[in-house]
Amino acid sequence: MSESTTATPRLATQIEAILYLKGQPMSVAAIAEYAGCSRQQAKDALLELIDDYAYRDSALEVIKTPSGYSLQLRATFQALMQHIVPAELGIGALRTLAAIALKCPLLQTELIELRGSTAYQHVQELVNFGFIRKRRQAEGRSFWLEVTDKFHQYFEIDELSQIVDTSVSPASDSEE
Repeated sequence: MSESTTATPRLATQIEAILYLKGQPMSVAAIAEYAGCSRQQAKDALLELIDDYAYRDSALEVIKTPSGYSLQLRATFQALMQHIVPAELGIGALRTLAAIALKCPLLQTELIELRGSTAYQHVQELVNFGFIRKRRQAEGRSFWLEVTDKFHQYFEIDELSQIVDTSVSPASDSEE
């Protein structure tokens, strides 16, 4: 039996649409406001929605995160997503990746000196995207950072010498 296009969708379905359209975790209060219902009604509908997804053979799931409720791809499909969807890296992460690629291998402590403490977050993001790998330093507490085959494939670079003249010292500009 099909529903009429003018029929009001059930609250759980409406909240599913809200989570899909927002594309980020949302608090119960925000969900209730968008749905035009009480917080308790939103909580009940979220539990119904979570239960619905638990029994569906679906690539999606509704989960509660520290930031709120989210409609997202199940963890079992993360590798597929990273293979299909191009990585969307911010400027900071791209600069961190460039530093690692140019000085590969690079100690994480040296990277932090070059790029600042935000590079810790960039490193984790780059590892998650598969562009770099971390190897524990044999003697010491830091990690060696190096680019992966995925980096070379994604950026279509066979050798970094194709794009950089490594005989030029990066410090030469500041010595004037």
